Amino acid sequence: MGTLFGVTLWARTSAEAQLGFARSFGRAAALNRILSDYEAGSELNSLDETPRMVSPELYTVLRFARGLSEASGGAFDVTVGPLSRLWRARAPFTAASRALVDWRQLYLENGRVRLGRAGMRLDLGAVGKGYAGDEMLRVLRGMGITRALVAASGDIVCGDAPPGVKGWTVGVNGFRVILRRSAASTSGDTHQFFERDGKRYSHILDPRNGEALTDVLEVSVVARNGMTADGLTTAVRVMGVAAAAGLLKKYGGRVFTSRL
Repeated sequence: MGTLFGVTLWARTSAEAQLGFARSFGRAAALNRILSDYEAGSELNSLDETPRMVSPELYTVLRFARGLSEASGGAFDVTVGPLSRLWRARAPFTAASRALVDWRQLYLENGRVRLGRAGMRLDLGAVGKGYAGDEMLRVLRGMGITRALVAASGDIVCGDAPPGVKGWTVGVNGFRVILRRSAASTSGDTHQFFERDGKRYSHILDPRNGEALTDVLEVSVVARNGMTADGLTTAVRVMGVAAAAGLLKKYGGRVFTSRL
């Protein structure tokens, strides 16, 4: 998924803690083989126009992604893969690559997935990390470890509060928020951008027009779980906070913004 994961947890013994680390990071590694578009042999990268059964994990993420795409009017769209690959190569976007971006061409039915056009590629960078954080916490809960926090780049997913406090205190765009059994995600341009001819091009792309964002703004969203927070923060960053008010209400998200 192109990022690093960190885990903080409370356990009864050192041995239990080490086992918790091993199992949660093992879950992240397994999900990377399923969800990452950076891995040539990932399950995600095997998708094409042929309908095929996929893993429950991939189907869960794609079903959520398609619903968020519809609710956001396409501001969130995991079919943006052809453009994100060009962005990474610092290559110009083309009309042909833009024509491949269309969430309506992602077909899901009874565990089967197919892409509607040859050359379409998916990019789960705006939702996969949050889902992985949720799953890592789920593994820990299965071991009886409920007091834990998973951090992955701009995503933080929290379980029960540490001992003696109400929750995990997390910095979100200059605000201090307390999280318990919830998540926060930040989408901004601090590190991932490039400049050409005096203009700054963010790694965040607007799927609706096939362009990289050029305004400088950091958006954070707090929501009930990592996948929701991760997806919402990208949608809100693309739509703008005012336009995303209904979307945030629908998914139960709170937004925080700051100019960089």
